[in-house]
Amino acid sequence: MRTKPVLTDEDVSKMAAAAHAHAATNHWTVTIAILDDGGHLLHLHRMDGAAPGTVDMATAKGRTAALGRRETKVYEDIIKQGRIAFLSAPLAAFVEGGVPIVVEGETVGAIGVSGVKSEQDTAIARAGIAALELR
Repeated sequence: MRTKPVLTDEDVSKMAAAAHAHAATNHWTVTIAILDDGGHLLHLHRMDGAAPGTVDMATAKGRTAALGRRETKVYEDIIKQGRIAFLSAPLAAFVEGGVPIVVEGETVGAIGVSGVKSEQDTAIARAGIAALELR
C-alpha cells in the first residue's frame, strides 16, 4: 500500500500564521483558507475589513487548487486563451489565488486567498506554504 504525507494541525497553524503575517505586513485585508487534499476546509480566517464575499472565493480557490492539483492561475489562463468551454468544468474557482501544497511530490492540500489583486493573493498563499517545513 502506498503512503503519503498529510497536513498536521501544527503545519496548518504555521502556514496560517505566515500567510496572515505576509498580508498584514503589506496592509492587505484578505480571507485565507487552508484545505486538505480532498478540498475540505482545515482553516479559515477573514481579516478585519475583508469583504464577506472573500470567504467563499478563498475557499473555492483553495478547493480548486487542491482537487485540480495545480494553481488556479492555470485555469484562468486556459479560459483567457479562449477555451471558454472549460467554464463548465466541475471545479469552483478559475481565478488566480489558489496554490496547491506539494510535499514529496504529493499534493497534500492547498491555500486559497481572496481580497486583493490576484497576484497578491497568490503571494500570500505562497508565503504560507513557504513556512511549512517540507518533509
